[in-house]
Amino acid sequence: MGVPEKLAERMSMAEQHEYLRARFSRRTMIRGGAVTLGAVAGGAFVPGATARAAVPTRSTAPATGAVDGAFVAPFGRHLAYGNDPRTEMTISWQVPVAVHKPFVRIGAHPWDLSRRIDAEVRTLYTPAGVGASGDHTQYYLHARLSDLRPGRTYYYGVGHAGFDPAEPHLLGTLGTFTTAPAHKAPFTFTAFGDQGVSYHGLANDALILGQEPAFHLHAGDIAYGDPTGQGKTSDTGFDSRVWDQFLAQTETVAKSVPWMVSYGNHDMEAWYSPNGYGGEEARFTLPDNGPDKANLPGVYSFVHGNTAIISLDPNDVSFEIPANLGISGGTQTKWFEAQLKKYRASKDIDFIVVFFHHCAYCTSTAHASEGGVRQEWVPLFEKYTVDLVINGHNHQYERTDVIKGDAVAKKLPIGGTAYPETEGVVYVTAGAAGRSLYAFSAPDSYEGHEHEVDSVASFVNLKDGKQNETVAWSRVRYLNYSFLRVDVTPAPRGRYATLKVQGIAETGDRIDHFTVARRAK
Repeated sequence: MGVPEKLAERMSMAEQHEYLRARFSRRTMIRGGAVTLGAVAGGAFVPGATARAAVPTRSTAPATGAVDGAFVAPFGRHLAYGNDPRTEMTISWQVPVAVHKPFVRIGAHPWDLSRRIDAEVRTLYTPAGVGASGDHTQYYLHARLSDLRPGRTYYYGVGHAGFDPAEPHLLGTLGTFTTAPAHKAPFTFTAFGDQGVSYHGLANDALILGQEPAFHLHAGDIAYGDPTGQGKTSDTGFDSRVWDQFLAQTETVAKSVPWMVSYGNHDMEAWYSPNGYGGEEARFTLPDNGPDKANLPGVYSFVHGNTAIISLDPNDVSFEIPANLGISGGTQTKWFEAQLKKYRASKDIDFIVVFFHHCAYCTSTAHASEGGVRQEWVPLFEKYTVDLVINGHNHQYERTDVIKGDAVAKKLPIGGTAYPETEGVVYVTAGAAGRSLYAFSAPDSYEGHEHEVDSVASFVNLKDGKQNETVAWSRVRYLNYSFLRVDVTPAPRGRYATLKVQGIAETGDRIDHFTVARRAK
């Protein structure tokens, strides 16, 4: 009763939603069993979110009996910066059943949690017949904190009626976070993409926690609730329960490290509108300073110290997986250029780091390079001398030479230094966070195991399909689980500030390192 498969192939995700809305009118929904993701006890409506059941089901989420809050333990805590990381933080978490009066307690010491902030509840109901999800209700809670002090470590606890983290026997549930500093200071951040739920994903989380990063960038394909990744309602493998597993797994690090996500193709869950992002909107609260919060919730920017971070949504420009192609009508690229111009003009910002899912430059035998990204954004990376671009999508580690005009502007060996002001841009694919690995067409070549080649056979995804290409820019290739560590060091005006970038394997071994240097303002 959904969109016929052949028709779905010719329709964008937005067109599929319009088709389903027209087909399942309110009268049809009552008669045929389609449902809306609405409020249940203690929950809030996810705007515009709809789901279709393959068989008749309840028209609302099933009623839940009263549960004593003392027996309900929160889980899946994950942090995110607000628009200003110096003064704003959002604490998000889950509960397995509806609770009353959820809240966060916060203070400068674990024995002083006097500040109490009410939490918002976002309820996501997925009925039986939607993929493999079963009849499943998820309760996501969010508390936005503001007026925090820069560079301060806070203690916090999450709770609800019957479960107060300030009680002595629950002090073990407390977490901590640290706001961004008010001034330039050295810091570390980490990054990867394509994680999912696995022992490898858990191992990378543990290693990342050991790096003591100020924040972590997740470059899309977060949990793989939709394993097909095409953004279609005909994808039968979708299972919303995977998110419960993922957030429980990620809590080990995300409860203390802001987990800043960008959305990939597997994060377009077609059951939830608009544009398949309704589920993500229920689970995450990200900075809302992007160009279009409703259609592009994963597009935003923030500043930490001397470094500006920009998250983009490449589903908007992807020729390879076009479910959301063109959803912004060009507004994302216009906003992006305005952000680049603003940050380059700022006397307080030295570095600009951009992260998103699909790769501009990669030689995987699976997805390789995305022509839409090269067309829309690479000219802007070069015009505004972006210092580092971090991608996922291809499940491997690969790092380019310095690139300008689709060609090698300068070879960048392991241990080398790039000067983006005069040379070009370095691209890193860090998509080996935990999901099954892909392959290269050339031998691995990484620190201690260099195997240089003059060229690598690959392809780029264009509007009319794949186009083969032979490239010379593939400098480091490592086909195993890994992540990225970046150490940011400011400098006095006129001297070189640096990004020291390292690829680190799941074993803890370093597989790559290089430096990006720029004269400090």
